[in-house]
Amino acid sequence: MSKQPIGIFDSGIGGTSIFKEVHALLPNEHTIYLADSFNAPYGNKTKDEIISLSIKNTEFLIDKGCKIIVVACNTATTNAIKILRATYNIPFIGIEPAIKPAALQTKTKAIGILATKGTLSSELFHRTTDLYSNGINVIEQVGEGIVDLIENGKINSPEMMSLLSLYLKPMIDANIDYLVLGCTHYPYLMPLLIDMLPKNVKIIDSGEAVAKQTKAILEQNNLLNTTPTETKNEFFTNGNVVVLDDILNHNFNVSYLKF
Repeated sequence: MSKQPIGIFDSGIGGTSIFKEVHALLPNEHTIYLADSFNAPYGNKTKDEIISLSIKNTEFLIDKGCKIIVVACNTATTNAIKILRATYNIPFIGIEPAIKPAALQTKTKAIGILATKGTLSSELFHRTTDLYSNGINVIEQVGEGIVDLIENGKINSPEMMSLLSLYLKPMIDANIDYLVLGCTHYPYLMPLLIDMLPKNVKIIDSGEAVAKQTKAILEQNNLLNTTPTETKNEFFTNGNVVVLDDILNHNFNVSYLKF
């Protein structure tokens, strides 16, 4: 089992930001990445739709022999991971916005959270926020339209700049000193966000923490591949192959999958 691949799925290409962290920390591991770009974004879908898509993605990866699955999508994690864990007999690693470190470290007592509607409206998000945000001004912003632009290769477009200006203004006005990225697509906006935010604002995403958790769970279950080997990293998408290939800097084989 230790030589079986790590499965990773997302509502599109955003979860590649998680793949890159996992691959860097666990260079001996084989991986299979599934981008459900045809159904992106998940953030605008109902909970039942998100659960159904997450089950479909999970069964594809299990059929491919994956030993563990990283749900590299905040919306899928917050809405579906509880059901996935109860249904399938393999470990699942989830992702949720890194509210805790932001809330514990803020000096201005104001933090911003940029996430999808599906994440911000979920029970898990509200539970985490309530736990750590006492006495802190939390400015929540739905990133409407951002995922669509990233999925269409328009990261540095005028449309993206316009949306980010609109979404960041209330946070800047509230004097935030931490911005939490609540969607795995959003780390690809980091250069733009750094330019647009005041210099004192720190940006937090969950990628490194997810990679460390993946390693820890593999170790706990004796699933870690400790044998140095030439790894096989496979990528499948039911969307635009070119966009996924571009975001991976043409370093891996990307296959179209009618899914």
